[in-house]
Amino acid sequence: VNVGADGNNSAYMSKTYQPTDKISFAIAITFMMILTIVGNILVIIAVLTSRSLKGAQNLFLVSLAAADILVATLIIPFSLAYELQGYWAFSTIWCEIYRALDVLFCTSSIVHLCAIALDRYLSISRPVSYSIKRTPLRIKAAIVVVWLISAVISFPPLLTLDKSEGGEEVCKLNNERWYILYSTIGSFFAPCVIMILVYVRIYQIAKQHTRCPPGQNCKAVTGGNPGDKGNLPHEHMLQVSQSKGSKVQVLNLTCRYKNTMVTSSGTKLVSEETPKPQGTPTSRRKAMLNREKRFTFVLAVVMGVFVICWFPFFFSYSLQAVCPKICSIPDSLFIFFFWIGYCNSCLNPVIYTIFNKDFRKAFKKILCRDTKGTRVA
Repeated sequence: VNVGADGNNSAYMSKTYQPTDKISFAIAITFMMILTIVGNILVIIAVLTSRSLKGAQNLFLVSLAAADILVATLIIPFSLAYELQGYWAFSTIWCEIYRALDVLFCTSSIVHLCAIALDRYLSISRPVSYSIKRTPLRIKAAIVVVWLISAVISFPPLLTLDKSEGGEEVCKLNNERWYILYSTIGSFFAPCVIMILVYVRIYQIAKQHTRCPPGQNCKAVTGGNPGDKGNLPHEHMLQVSQSKGSKVQVLNLTCRYKNTMVTSSGTKLVSEETPKPQGTPTSRRKAMLNREKRFTFVLAVVMGVFVICWFPFFFSYSLQAVCPKICSIPDSLFIFFFWIGYCNSCLNPVIYTIFNKDFRKAFKKILCRDTKGTRVA
């Protein structure tokens, strides 16, 4: 997924490889393609079949994995051929399609991460009200919007490219300053700023939740939704549901009935002798919030790895517009940054496996079978 490896055209035309280097490079990139395809297919199967991963929000991960699979099948093989041969051996029409898809998939990946960040923010700051609104239909609509935004950012500049310099041996993007700035800002830098700001806000809310856990008398959590009353202290909930004249009586009742349970009809008092009900709405809400926090951390790692992989390329590519003569970058370094960006497509399944136990269990269930031929539970 990238925006301008082809922008540095002299690198492709002048770069030569020894036969052994070509074989080693081809093997490494082929392994990366296979890992990308297999890993992301496992992600899609895991989300669609695992009960613990069937949340509507994980449809974003399915769409992101699909984009990475398309990169490995439609973009990387032709980039590899272009790199090793030093010229474009395919048709001019496919060159246009290849460039358009290259820009589209990169932009869609980072816009997906933006949408995921916003989804995490809403799920952390408004755990009750947003969980009701987060339906599969709305998530699918959001995914469609993500791809449309990516297309709007990616395709219009390609329609204005000067094709007079093109040919069967060259497949390059427009090197004009306006296009470089448009593509780098729209496809990378602006979405990155949005993601960083959103995750900073998520961290602040999560930190406030840690300092003020449910059931303790402290200030309301910053960024919470006023409609989400499940995190308010028990005494406060009781006073809200009672008149001022019975305030003292309610406080006396809380001494006798230390356990309270929030229901749809109000707050109920549970006698100390009565066993505390299991799976109350409050406990389920707390478990849901903890799972959201853990998965938010995983997605923050995904975002961080994406930025680390692609920042060198986009930064060096943007320098061609800002200071093309003074800030010249060696061709070999530019190509290295380009391929490091492609490596990002195979890393997300690895991150899920390392940091999320639900994905680990799902992957084991898909890949491992016991002696009887049934899947391991």
